[in-house]
Amino acid sequence: MSELETVRASHGEKAETVAAVHQRLKAAKMAIVTEYRGLTVQQMTRLRRQIRDVSGEYQVIKNTLVRRALKDTGFGDLEQLLEGPNGWVFAYDDPVVLSKALIKFADDNDKLAIKGGVFEGRFMDTAGVKVLSQMPSKPELQAKLLALINAPATQLLRTIQEPGAQMVRLLELLRKAKGE
Repeated sequence: MSELETVRASHGEKAETVAAVHQRLKAAKMAIVTEYRGLTVQQMTRLRRQIRDVSGEYQVIKNTLVRRALKDTGFGDLEQLLEGPNGWVFAYDDPVVLSKALIKFADDNDKLAIKGGVFEGRFMDTAGVKVLSQMPSKPELQAKLLALINAPATQLLRTIQEPGAQMVRLLELLRKAKGE
């Protein structure tokens, strides 16, 4: 392969990578930039697995390629964080659950630093990502809503059943009194 062919192949691969990252950004509900310097291969593998388990993806991508991929997306504010080696977290489902997993991993592994992220078009610094991780997740909110919806019906059922329960308690007291 000549040098010119190698350069063309390299440009083609870069264009494919930029397009793939652009598609990830369009599909993602949230993106977070991290600094991973000092993590071992085992730690990186564990991080990727934990992120994948909560419908996310962790990728290390060159800053020059990400800079191109950020154009025409809602994640343009992340360009200011493109210094040094960066790892990218893409959330495809519940950003709260993903941020909880990422914060927990960062707390357990001090080599992973969260630089910031974008959620619903808004830039978040490290503190913003931590605040997001402390919010209730979608399943927790659904459970609370279901409990609120069921509460009146449960209370009504108790109210309807109470006269019968009182009668049973009264009869039980009378039976005990006669037995003595």
